[in-house]
Amino acid sequence: MLSRLLFLSAVLLILHGCAGRGTDGTTAKPKPEAGSPATGSVTPDKSSTSLNIASGPGIAERPDVQAFIGEISRKHGFDPKALSKVFAGVNFNQAILAAMAKPYEAKPWYSYKKLFLTDARVQGGIEFKQKNAQALADAESKYGVSQNIITAIIGVESSYGKRPGNYRVIDALSTLGFGYPKRGEYFRSELAHFLLLCRDEGMDPFQPIGSYAGAMGMPQFMPSSFRRLAADGDGDGKRDIWNNPADAIASVARYFSQNGWQTGAPIAVSAKVGEGVAYQGLVSKSLKPDRPLSQFVDIGITPEEAVTGSPWAALVKLEEESGPALWLGFQNLYAITRYNHSPLYAVAAYELSKRLVP
Repeated sequence: MLSRLLFLSAVLLILHGCAGRGTDGTTAKPKPEAGSPATGSVTPDKSSTSLNIASGPGIAERPDVQAFIGEISRKHGFDPKALSKVFAGVNFNQAILAAMAKPYEAKPWYSYKKLFLTDARVQGGIEFKQKNAQALADAESKYGVSQNIITAIIGVESSYGKRPGNYRVIDALSTLGFGYPKRGEYFRSELAHFLLLCRDEGMDPFQPIGSYAGAMGMPQFMPSSFRRLAADGDGDGKRDIWNNPADAIASVARYFSQNGWQTGAPIAVSAKVGEGVAYQGLVSKSLKPDRPLSQFVDIGITPEEAVTGSPWAALVKLEEESGPALWLGFQNLYAITRYNHSPLYAVAAYELSKRLVP
């Protein structure tokens, strides 16, 4: 145990000591991301999570890992020897690759929604709102994002912080970055952001836990999103999305405010189709609004609830057990897909948010 602590201390010292070393040998503190709030040291809480750590040798000696170490050392001023020590403690985890092969979003809507639109998740959301009323009000006031949407996102992502994941983030990103060729480039980029995050925030790279995809904390931010958009919700100088609901709430709100959320605008409505209307060619895959609502109405596709004006909309088709169900999604539904690109996710989050209204 003592040797492990000494090892981690040495790695952290080397990581921080090499931050931003210039060509003249001086050490410059790394510049924060544009728009990022002041940050402090954060220690993710592992106490409530049983970690899923695969046994096996580290991966530092792999040629592709050594190439990655060399690249980010040159680009970001890391000490290659320090990074080699870090990757000597990283493990590939086959369970992560298996999980990537069976994403929730592969399910039909009628199965997918049952995972998230449960009585327990609704009640959990109501309680989360009650416990964090001030933080939610502050975030809505500052960023213009609905309290119910913020709560629903945290509910879908981590059951309000109860299920933030049980994989070491460094293991998850390394497994996918070097063992999942389909999206390896993306996950290696996130791994680089994660190492920068640990350096910037003063975190032990083996400490943060998250999902099998490397998403972190209550809002399940990827490292690049954390570095760019995580927020300090209570003014304590930290961005602790693992343990501090105020920071998680502010971070979700800030994310949406930077990704096209329109304050007070509609999100989506169910739609009905007139007899004989050929709608199949109008169904959107991206959910990005592609025509005014009035054009859908003229075609024979009408909202089942009143909508003010004629905002641009996209036609969404979901599979219910009884057959296709159609929705008209507006800009704010599309904004939810900037958090997760799945139409199923976006509609589930919206439907959950509606059930959190007293």
